[in-house]
Amino acid sequence: MSLNSLAPPEKIGLFGELFPPKPHWTTAQVPDLAGQIIIVTGGNSGIGKESCRVLLSRNAKVYLAARSESKSQQAIEDLKKQTGKDDVHFLQLDLADLSSVRKAAEEYCSKETELHVLLNNGGVMTPPLDLITAQGYDGQFGTNVLGHFFFIQLLLPTILRTAKGETSGKPFRPRIVNVSSNGHVLFKVPGGVQWDTLLKGDESLSARKKLGVQGLYGQSKLGNVLLTKELAARYGMDGVVAISLHPGSIKTELGRHVPALMRRLTNWLLYDVSYGAITQLYAATSLDALEMNGEYLTTWARRQLPSTWARDEELRQKVWAWCEEQVKGF
Repeated sequence: MSLNSLAPPEKIGLFGELFPPKPHWTTAQVPDLAGQIIIVTGGNSGIGKESCRVLLSRNAKVYLAARSESKSQQAIEDLKKQTGKDDVHFLQLDLADLSSVRKAAEEYCSKETELHVLLNNGGVMTPPLDLITAQGYDGQFGTNVLGHFFFIQLLLPTILRTAKGETSGKPFRPRIVNVSSNGHVLFKVPGGVQWDTLLKGDESLSARKKLGVQGLYGQSKLGNVLLTKELAARYGMDGVVAISLHPGSIKTELGRHVPALMRRLTNWLLYDVSYGAITQLYAATSLDALEMNGEYLTTWARRQLPSTWARDEELRQKVWAWCEEQVKGF
């Protein structure tokens, strides 16, 4: 199916996201991925683990990137039993520590010369306000945005070589898929990003308290969309495809910091992880998605317009420049 025959991006709205129609595409349609190498961050649980399961079952070589080695090794054993495949490997990655991010990228590059898909699925949602990264940044923006930005930057040379076919001899269109959320619409921040919340340590504490954990989550998920659009603008001509997305309201451990009462009230709205994997695997593997560079998808693999701030070119360049400045020296 050509892009022109698909419904154009539209403003679907919260109701359409919470109560989506029957999927037009399912994970059963993921093609044979033999020969492809795929990294999934946060792959040891939830949607990430389900995505690893599907990718592995379709013959991809999968790197499960996560912080906990013990939980990841257990997940890997589960995946091997479920799929009968064993080409899945642990990559230790703590997105809240830039030194760990560099170490993970270097470990990967010491083992592989190509990377066909980078699925940035990991992240945190509404943790306590006092959670900060190893370098002192807000835990949500530092993990969800800055950690992934640095991981992408370090892996870009390998991704670009893959696009050119320098190792295989065949050009390939690699994909960078960044999992965002409709939280970037629900929890809007004046100006898109409140920059004083991104100062290090105690300097930002009062600003973070004022914005609150939901506002901090919303701006981190906006950051995911903005960086995706900038990636598309910078590297689309090199053959790289960058897509961001909202996976849907899914039952995972991501909501562990949500108050218990709120979890009970909203539990009936949540879908199984098998649905959560649909949109990100569509972005990562479908032929149609190759023509969606820079776009934002929502439940279930539908093209959608992100927020107004997410389409602001000046803001996306400013966020990119801020990230570049923070990772200097790491």
